[in-house]
Amino acid sequence: MKWAKTRTLTIRSQDYDAMLSRVLDLIDDARRASARTVNAIMTATYWLIGQHIVEFEQQGKSRAEYGEELLKRLATDLTTRCGRGFQVDNLQRMRLFYAAYPSEEIHATLSRKLPAASINDIAARFPLPWSAYVRLLSVTNEQARKFYETEALRGGWSVRQLDRQINSLFYERTALSRNKAKMLTKGAAAKREDATTPEEEIKDPYVLEFLGLRDEY
Repeated sequence: MKWAKTRTLTIRSQDYDAMLSRVLDLIDDARRASARTVNAIMTATYWLIGQHIVEFEQQGKSRAEYGEELLKRLATDLTTRCGRGFQVDNLQRMRLFYAAYPSEEIHATLSRKLPAASINDIAARFPLPWSAYVRLLSVTNEQARKFYETEALRGGWSVRQLDRQINSLFYERTALSRNKAKMLTKGAAAKREDATTPEEEIKDPYVLEFLGLRDEY
């Protein structure tokens, strides 16, 4: 009788462990999805801010001439009203981000919805996290930048993997390789240090700043 009870507890324990594992996976997936959703909206917002800055500067020669002064004033006002995350260097990135993905290009991918496109429509155009686009903007070669963006999307690269591939000149090495398919397959393989936990995705400093939670967190 005691043996039967022990066996029943063991079976129930195994069933419980399996159920617990599924629930933990569900929570991890939900946290990642939440982080991706916030990141997508944040990225779309930053693209739109970049658009407003560029269009304001283009409305007159005098405005273009004091562009940096404009960013300083805008950074001060936004920081006062919205908190951290709107420093001059971040506003410069937003301006560069819009320049790298101008309205005409976004028009083409949104079936010419702009300017009627919602922020969710624009967010769908930027599936990578903002941290990834910040890293991509540091790549001055446009072809290389597009290559890394395409491969990051195709291979599901984390920002760490993207950073590692850029630092290792993966684009240049692939271009010189006689077996490009093999290089691309090898490059898509993630290393252990490339992995990002759901908690790390949520604690992304850019996300926390955007939500006004960095200090509170």
